[in-house]
Order: sequence, then structure tokens, then C-alpha cells
Amino acid sequence: MFKNLPRIFFVLFMLASATAVFAAGEAARQPAAVKTGLERIDEFAGIFAGKRIGLITNATGVDSNLNDSAKILAGKVNLTAIFSPEHGYLGQTAAGGEVGAYFDERLGVPVYSLYGAVKKPTAKMLENIDLLVFDIQDIGVRNYTYLSTMAYAMQACAEEKKQFAVLDRPNPLGGKMEGPVLKAGFESFIGLYPIPFRHGLTPGEAALFYNGEFAIGVDLFVIPLSGWKREMYFEETGLPWIMTSPNIPTLDSVIGYAATGAFAGLGVTNGVGTTRPFEFAGAPWIDAYRLAYLANRENLPGVVFRPAAFTPSFGGYAGKTCYGVQLHFTDKKKANAVEAGIRLFYLLRQLAGVDKIDAGGSARIDKNLGENSVWDNLPLEELLARWRAECAAFAVKAKPYLLYEWGEDAGHADKGAD
Repeated sequence: MFKNLPRIFFVLFMLASATAVFAAGEAARQPAAVKTGLERIDEFAGIFAGKRIGLITNATGVDSNLNDSAKILAGKVNLTAIFSPEHGYLGQTAAGGEVGAYFDERLGVPVYSLYGAVKKPTAKMLENIDLLVFDIQDIGVRNYTYLSTMAYAMQACAEEKKQFAVLDRPNPLGGKMEGPVLKAGFESFIGLYPIPFRHGLTPGEAALFYNGEFAIGVDLFVIPLSGWKREMYFEETGLPWIMTSPNIPTLDSVIGYAATGAFAGLGVTNGVGTTRPFEFAGAPWIDAYRLAYLANRENLPGVVFRPAAFTPSFGGYAGKTCYGVQLHFTDKKKANAVEAGIRLFYLLRQLAGVDKIDAGGSARIDKNLGENSVWDNLPLEELLARWRAECAAFAVKAKPYLLYEWGEDAGHADKGAD
């Protein structure tokens, strides 16, 4: 009997493995906890009935089974045109790269570019459209172009007397708000309207806010999410994550972007050009252990700074070994990502001096943050207190436009401006 024990254990192991694989497969087939607006269009069929439909989308416009929104809509409505934002229809183009127009043979419709020389749909583009639909996953940070593309499209539809609809999607960073509210004079394509840097809104809520607060006046519909609560990070939705742009491949990149996404153009790199974009802060001349020690001494909730070395293949310091820290978000719900990033910025200036950190990038960080206060030599705690007050005031202003509640078990630290 004992000589057969290895065989018995092998059989038991194989049975356990098969059971685990089957269970994993069954779990994978379970419906997502959250339904996107795309997955609820049949409930709102009257919005589309008898209309010529245009669709603003990209690779992120999929349902929970990874079917793309253009194909889904083409099978249900009269789809007459597709519009693509920055990075292209399939997300193939790097930041700032040219996005061209073409004809989609698969669906038999033109694909218009809304990035480059034309960022706002023209009257010609809209002439065969009655209702323009937006279905793109945003990342919850203001200095990203998708909500600006949505806003320009809303303006164009208002001018041309077309209707506009948003198929809502989750804010992958939940409803928490952080950072400065955009100031007058700092408006750009990465920040059209005065909302916080980490804005806490879904695309549908942002559309309602823009339309109501800035007198766009478009005939607007929002097909809401079901099952989403404001404390939810994207991991909790059960939905598949599709990279929103070439440098946002993972959900770690999203929260990393909230922390270091404003660093572009400075004398440090944020990891763009590595396989972990926006999770690093470093340069060839930084003492990695000293920076990590100082950052961890801040005892920030939910984030650990690990001394690291990395070599970007493109972007800042391409081909050069950089030293600094990698941000590890150990508890996203407790972490304040924007605060973690700005504390790093202050520490880097302390270690290297303003001139070395600036390196010609002051205008870029001002554009990204939507204000220039980081150069005013304000005490950091005073700056953070002002940002928290701005977010609290914005939360009150935005409340009439919010479509989703906080869950009963959401802790205070997650609610609104923290």
C-alpha cells in the first residue's frame, strides 16, 4: 500500500488542480458586480430609436465579455460614424502622436480623428448624425484628454442641435477628490474646466457637471452604471481592464499617474519608458536610499517608497540608469496618491535644489496641476490644506450632478475630499 502513496498523492493533486481550474473558470464566468452604460443600452432603447448614431470610443469601449461598443451598437442601431480620441481608435498611438481619419471596412463607417488639428467635431462630421454617443474609460485624473474630448463634442453638438449621450463607466480611482482645482488662465486640452486634479467623477457625472455649470446647453442623456459605489476602485467592479493609453497599461499605472503624472518635463523621470510607467520617481543623480528614507519617514497611509534603479528606454533620461523610488500602493483606499506625489516633489527639491528639479519643466507641471503654486515656496502643509479646502468646496458644488452614492461601509477617509 505504502509503495502506491506517491501515485495516490499525484492523483489527488491532479484532481485538486482540475477542481481549482474549473472553479476559476466558473468564477470568470460570473457576471461583473458592475454594469457599464454600454451593457444597459437595451434598457434605454428609446434614446436611440430612429436616430443616426455617431460613437466616440477607443479600445476601452468594451463590455464585460470584451465585445467592442462599435460592433455592439452597429448590431442594434443605425451607426453612421466613429470618432477616435488621442491615442487612436485601437489605442495604438503614443501620447501626442498624430491620429488620422480612415474608413472602417468592418462596419462600413468613417472614423474621424478628434486629436490633432481637429479636436472638436465639425459641422461636416456631424451632418449624418442625430445623436453622438461617448463610450471611453477615463482614469480619474484631470490632466488626461478624454474628458476634454467629451466636452468639445458636447459643445459641437449643442451648436449643431444634435443630441449627446454618455455610456457611463466607473472612475477607476473611486470618488475621492485630491489636489488643486484648475485656476483661471491655466485652461488647456488637459484641463478645460475647474475641477480637482483627482476629480472623483465618472464621465457621465462630468458631462452633467459641465453641461449644468458651464452653460454648454446640449440635449444630454447619461446611461448610468448599475452596482457602482463611490468607494469602489476598478478592481472591485469585476470589469476587465483595458489599457487606456500606451503608458497606462495597468491599474497600478492609474494610481501612479495620480501621484507622478504631473512630473512630466521636470528634471526627474516618472518611469515613462519602463514597464512600470508612473510608478517611479528618479534621475541619474539621486541617492535612492536617502530619498526612500525621507519619503517613508512621512508615514503616509497606504503607500511605501522602495529604493529603486531603472533605465527608461525612451522619454526622460532614455538609456541612462536612474535612481530613486518606486511607489507601492499597499492600501489604495487609505492612500492619498496626489499628496504622496507632491510630497515626493518637495523632497526632491529639498535634496537637489529647485533649479535641478525644474530643468525647464516648470510650465509643464503648472499646466498639469492647473496652477503655479508649487513655485511659491509655501509650506507643504499649507498648500495641502488649501487643496483639501478646494476639493471640499468642489464636492459641494458637484453634489447635484452626482449619480452614485457612497456605500454604507465606506470609511470616512474615502468620502469626498480627504
